[in-house]
Amino acid sequence: MTQTIVGWDIGGAHLKAALVDATGKAIQVLQLACPLWRGLNVLEQAIDEVLTRFGSYNPKVHAITMTGELADIFPNRHAGVLQITALIETKLSGEKNYYAGQHGFIKIEQVAENTLEIASANWIASATFIAQQQAQALLVDMGSTTTDFMMIAHHQLMCRGFDDAKRMQFEELIYSGMLRTPIMAVATKLPFAGEWCTVAAEHFATMADVYRLTGDLTDSQDMSDTADGKGKTLEDSARRLARMIGHDAEDADISAWVALAHAIKQAQLDTLRQAALRQLSRLDFSNQKILLESSAPIIGIGVGVEVIKTLAQQLNRPFINAKDMIIASSLVTKDWANVCFPAYAVANLALHL
Repeated sequence: MTQTIVGWDIGGAHLKAALVDATGKAIQVLQLACPLWRGLNVLEQAIDEVLTRFGSYNPKVHAITMTGELADIFPNRHAGVLQITALIETKLSGEKNYYAGQHGFIKIEQVAENTLEIASANWIASATFIAQQQAQALLVDMGSTTTDFMMIAHHQLMCRGFDDAKRMQFEELIYSGMLRTPIMAVATKLPFAGEWCTVAAEHFATMADVYRLTGDLTDSQDMSDTADGKGKTLEDSARRLARMIGHDAEDADISAWVALAHAIKQAQLDTLRQAALRQLSRLDFSNQKILLESSAPIIGIGVGVEVIKTLAQQLNRPFINAKDMIIASSLVTKDWANVCFPAYAVANLALHL
C-alpha cells in the first residue's frame, strides 16, 4: 500500500482534492476556484497548485471523479470526459484510477468506452462510502450549484436514476445550491414591506448573496464570482438583492434586506423539502412498507451542511453531520473534507483496490 493517495473531484466551478493516508485519514483537503467554462488551462493551473501544496507527500496514486464534463466548453459529456482525462494523464504521475460509478475504478485504456459512467458519478462515491457505515439514511449533499438526494437502505444505495436526466426527473438532483444559483431560479415572488414583489428574471444576484446576509456562509467557502463581479460585503449583497425586486439598497435599512434574504433561504428550503419528502415517501414494494423508518437520519455533506441541518429539523428527522464520519488530522481538515466529500470518499474507496 502506498503511503498517500489523492482523491480528485473535478467540478465545473471548483477543483477539490483530498490527500489521505493508507488508513483513510485525511491529511490535507483543498478546494480551489476553477471556472472550467473559461478553458482547460484553468483546470491545469488548479491541478498545478494542488500538486505544489501536496508536494512534500509526493503522492503516487490518484483516484479521480468529475462533473466538469458538463462545462459548456465541451460539445457533450463524452468529449468532456475525454478531454479532462487526457489533461489528467499529462499532469499526474503514478497510478491513476478513474471512478466509473457502478463499474468501480477503471484505467485510462477503458475510459473512452465508459465516459457516460464516469460523467457526474461523484455522488455515487459519496453514497457508497456512507452506505458502508450507515444502514439507512437520506444523504443530502448541498454544493455550490446543486443539491443531491441519495437514499440508503440496508447499506445499499437505493437511487432511481444514475444519469443526470433521470436524477432530475426523480428529484434526486436539484439544480439549487449554496452559492451559484440565481435568485430568479429560487422564487418568482418574495415578501417585502408587507407586499408580494415579483422577482426580476435577471441575473442580478445569487444565493451566495443570501447566505452572506443570513450568516451561513464563511469567507473561506465564498469562492464563486458575484453576479456583477463586484464585492462580497453585506452592503454589496444587499444592493444586489434589492435589484431583484426593483429596489435600491438605500430604499430600506439593512435589516430589511436581511429579512428578504431569510425569505429567499426559506423558498429554497421549500423546494428542497418537497424533494426530500418525495424520497422519504418511497415504498419497498415487496411489503408495501416505507423504505426508510421514521428514525432514519438525514446526513448532510457539502458547503450547505447547516442548511441541510435546518431541512432535517423542518422534517422532524435526526440529523448527522457527515464530518462526524470522517477521520482527519485536524478539525479544520475534517471540515474541509466534508465540504469536499466526494474527493475524500473516492480516495477512501480507492484504498481497497
